Amino acid sequence: MKAIYYESFEATPEIRTLPDPTPVEDGVVIAVGATGLCRSDWHGWMGHDPDIKLPHVPGHELAGKVVAAGRGVVRFKVGDRVTVPFVSGCGHCAECHSGNQQVCPSQFQPGFTHWGSFAEYVAIDYADTNLVHLPETVDDATAASLGCRFATSFRAVADQAKTRPGEWIAVHGCGGVGLSAIMIASALGANAIAIDISDEKLAFARECGAVATINAAEVADVAEAVREITKGGAHVSIDALGHPTTCFNSIKNLRRRGRHVQVGLMLGDYATPQIPMAQVIGHELEIYGSHGMQAWRYDAMLDMLAAGKIAPQKLIGRKISLDEAVPALMTLDKAEGKGISVITQF
Repeated sequence: MKAIYYESFEATPEIRTLPDPTPVEDGVVIAVGATGLCRSDWHGWMGHDPDIKLPHVPGHELAGKVVAAGRGVVRFKVGDRVTVPFVSGCGHCAECHSGNQQVCPSQFQPGFTHWGSFAEYVAIDYADTNLVHLPETVDDATAASLGCRFATSFRAVADQAKTRPGEWIAVHGCGGVGLSAIMIASALGANAIAIDISDEKLAFARECGAVATINAAEVADVAEAVREITKGGAHVSIDALGHPTTCFNSIKNLRRRGRHVQVGLMLGDYATPQIPMAQVIGHELEIYGSHGMQAWRYDAMLDMLAAGKIAPQKLIGRKISLDEAVPALMTLDKAEGKGISVITQF
């Protein structure tokens, strides 16, 4: 198979011809129809993820067709169109039995714990626990865009924060995660405030449902700007970027008993950010993490998509080739423009 491959961190990845994968007893092999580029892939390439063992093939947001299945797979067969959460459970531990595969201690992560989907084929273990059947109305590129950013944002907004109609939600960072969170919050009836340093991204955030925007480069105090708009602070706030400044502001701009959800990864030099702990205590704030979403929760997201309440396809900025993905991967930390990039040509 043709794949993006690197043998050392921060070295320019190569396009290599590698052996086709074969399924384990409880796994499948998927012919990749589309796979998204995500900032998490950049973190992995930089060496920020201890799960990655070199050499490596990245990629974790994918959709495609099952082309081989192990003899232990029951729920899926060759020819099925599928996607998979980027955090997948083993199906056997206490967390998986409780329905929380996204925090499985033996989790399977294509593109991190195993070779990923920046390739013509990818092997996925624990298929019955983790694969999601795709309706014919959802194309591969749209399905791939759900796999990490959109699904993680869905869990963050709907399940972790339990965002309610009429509440104010501040979203710090208008990349793929942030725009997804804004779209989902708007669909749930909440009032989303988009915060970024790019006027282009802020304008796009309004198209995705934001009712107000803040250019963080043009205000002296982001938290105070949020409090002014909301008349007291946000009920929910999301750090969709993963930076000490956005993390701090996201907590700082909450009203009393507000909920902060950390979605953007805090790795490397950003692993231990400063937070306003006195406010957390005095205002009884709640702080949550959001790490993917379980396969069984995809039905709710797909139902909203079918009903036209969300439109993740609007967030796709570019459809690119595997060759074009090499420089795109290396510059994901400096990504300009709106929307996400999806590999659709192999």
